[in-house]
Amino acid sequence: MKAPPWILPLFLGGALSAIYFLPKVGAVAQSAVEMKLPQEMDGWVFEGQPASEAEIKTLAPDTQFSKGLCYRERPGEINSYGNPAQDNIQLSIVLSGADINNSIHRPERCMPAQGHNITGTSSSVLKLSNGRELETKRLVSVLGKKDLRVQDRETYLKYNCLTYYFFVGHDRLSNDHLKRTLLDMQDRLLRGMDQRWAYVTVTMSYGKIPGEDGEGISQEEADAKLVKFLTEFSEGQINWKQITH
Repeated sequence: MKAPPWILPLFLGGALSAIYFLPKVGAVAQSAVEMKLPQEMDGWVFEGQPASEAEIKTLAPDTQFSKGLCYRERPGEINSYGNPAQDNIQLSIVLSGADINNSIHRPERCMPAQGHNITGTSSSVLKLSNGRELETKRLVSVLGKKDLRVQDRETYLKYNCLTYYFFVGHDRLSNDHLKRTLLDMQDRLLRGMDQRWAYVTVTMSYGKIPGEDGEGISQEEADAKLVKFLTEFSEGQINWKQITH
């Protein structure tokens, strides 16, 4: 007999709410991600950045952040200021605290609060040189930033952006927030594992950059650069011996 259509939403709602009543275990299983960022990688320079005031105020106080502006010169190209043109990637790792519900959120929730209008969402599987596969989520968005040069009216600059993200637990990876939540519940109930999760995001702009000459790089070029960067970064930043699921 076919189940009534209200059964699944009721089950999911009950399962998700149950996470607040799950027992805590003594030891915490640490995420397989390395929070300390490298100084450089394949010509990319990592410049540490602080977490935003909004992130610090919104997330639990024991949440940890590793953020960086990563840049690499494009040989032979000069920007409108007469300096070597650069590729720039915003990198962020957010590690949950004891209360995971107030530590990490899916980027589709927090990015709009930062000014992003998300126009496309898809999944992408990256092939790593160590033989592993990394499932990621790919977002296309338009970021609106207030033009601080204009004092008498609200004027916004628009940036076309690509973002990739995924979650890293103790021995599991996921590119889906709901799946990650259910995995966490399962591990607490069946394995007695209270683990810390982190989510990794990388973002790159493409197309014309406001205030600069030229048309910038295409979306396809940005995609290729982001995938190559994230592939190499993930190979070295995740303890793959610890990932068993």
